[in-house]
Amino acid sequence: MKPLPPKQKASIQGQELEYLIAGQGSPTLVLINGAGGPIEGWLRVWEPLSALGTVFAYNRPGLGGSGKPVVPQTGDVIVESLRALLRHAQLAPPYVLVGHSLGGLAVNLFARTYSAEVSGVVLLDATAPEDVGVMANHRSGFQRFAQRTLDALLGKDELGETEHVSRTVGLIQRAGPFPDVPLAVVTGGRPAMAWATPEEALAARAEHQRRLAALSPRGRQMLASRSGHFPQLTEPEVVVEAVRSVTTVT
Repeated sequence: MKPLPPKQKASIQGQELEYLIAGQGSPTLVLINGAGGPIEGWLRVWEPLSALGTVFAYNRPGLGGSGKPVVPQTGDVIVESLRALLRHAQLAPPYVLVGHSLGGLAVNLFARTYSAEVSGVVLLDATAPEDVGVMANHRSGFQRFAQRTLDALLGKDELGETEHVSRTVGLIQRAGPFPDVPLAVVTGGRPAMAWATPEEALAARAEHQRRLAALSPRGRQMLASRSGHFPQLTEPEVVVEAVRSVTTVT
């Protein structure tokens, strides 16, 4: 497994962002991290994806070498800064968007808002808009305690994207329809913290994953049976196959 290529930086809309590019030609694969997940989370899929085309990944504000957020990180801000960074990197659309976890919300909004710039979508154990309310309502006492403890230790980032998820969900709901493009939804077969999550919440999230796959008439769901929340680390071959599947469908 080769190391990641050297990181580059750019000042985008007053915000310093760190990014990587490898491979060449079409398609252009745009990897969008989950909340708190740095570029290094793509290490196990980076090399095989680079063989498929040009691969781009970046750290959103507050991650890795990117600067701290300077404005509230709502979905529209995330999408517009990403598009500006892609232009800076001279990577023209259409793109195959690959979103993990909370990055799936950014992908969802991007695809609906700029459908002409998207040729395919892969969602990796991604957050569905419906998850946000349901999971919050079903959080266990342990999960609430853990969140309070983390907030007390680390402090809340009032500009961070996790503080503005509900706003992002609203933007998705008001955006246009999801485009008719190849779509692969990779779902981990071993949900994270299942032992601390009520059955109703697990069932709701499973249904939401099925709904994500139904967003496009060309959508399908793929199960990463040995994976929890990070199939790109535990079953990279499934993720690579999912990406390949949306780049070869005509």
